[in-house]
Amino acid sequence: MSTCSTVSQDLDEPLSGTAPSARTWLLVEQPGPWGAKALTSSHLDPVVGRALENAAKGTGVRVALIRRPGRPADRGTGAGRRVYAAHTTPGGVWVRGATITDPRLLLGLDFAALGRGDRRTFDTALGGGPHTGDPLALVCTNGKRDRCCALLGRPLAAELAASGVEGVWEVTHLGGHRFSPTMLVLPYGYVYGRITAADVREILRGAREARIVADGCRGNSAWERPGQAAELAVRSAAGVDAAEALAVVRTEVVRDGAHGGGDAPGWKVTVAHVDGRHWRVRVAQGTARPPRPESCGASVLGTPARMEVTAVRELTVTAALAG
Repeated sequence: MSTCSTVSQDLDEPLSGTAPSARTWLLVEQPGPWGAKALTSSHLDPVVGRALENAAKGTGVRVALIRRPGRPADRGTGAGRRVYAAHTTPGGVWVRGATITDPRLLLGLDFAALGRGDRRTFDTALGGGPHTGDPLALVCTNGKRDRCCALLGRPLAAELAASGVEGVWEVTHLGGHRFSPTMLVLPYGYVYGRITAADVREILRGAREARIVADGCRGNSAWERPGQAAELAVRSAAGVDAAEALAVVRTEVVRDGAHGGGDAPGWKVTVAHVDGRHWRVRVAQGTARPPRPESCGASVLGTPARMEVTAVRELTVTAALAG
């Protein structure tokens, strides 16, 4: 039986520019089953889950539930649970961890501050501190959102955990079911698709060395989709793999027909290197054709938007300063 992931792969749908956008991730351990909207359909108190959803809106914070691969269905409401907050904007990357027994403590967080990259609210509200272990590998496994995440994500997470890879968690939602198995890697916030266990080991080896592996990368969640595609294009064109070397410093919407897309939006994205170099990247919004299932649960076929990089140009110092 065909799945959305097999169709997407057969059509060679590009991965670049498809990552979810979040400057800061808040990850809450919740064993047991997850529903499609996990924050309000799991063993987490739905009142707490709904309050977290509302508190995060418009702040740049994305909340997700996590669990260890192969854990029992539930350990009981009084057990300690791990919570992580991770800020992914280059130049200000950090991961904090805490253990709590009462999820209501999460409602004491200042979500606006978390979105800005202020870690103090996490430490104050939850007694948190720096995460000093291996990079976190969060594999999407929520089959209630899409069966591909369960069929492909759960075996991958289990294989990684069984082989001794540290920092592996299952996570509720990373978007892009058709790119399963998908994975978020922290601290740097890059999201991957169509990965194997061998890919994950190489990606995590790179993260430990503060390098970004571009193969299979959907983008850095710190940026919106045009910025994700532009940053990856610069990495490829300039051979940059240092994790925090590049930042998206300006994104301008253009609708001048220069992309050949009529009224479809396009963008001029400026990407800066920590060494002072700048690039201007042209990104057009294209349409993925032919129509395909965007998820296994979709009742109609879709033509998802795709980010198409049409030009990458390194700027002179004068042009960079003027921009």
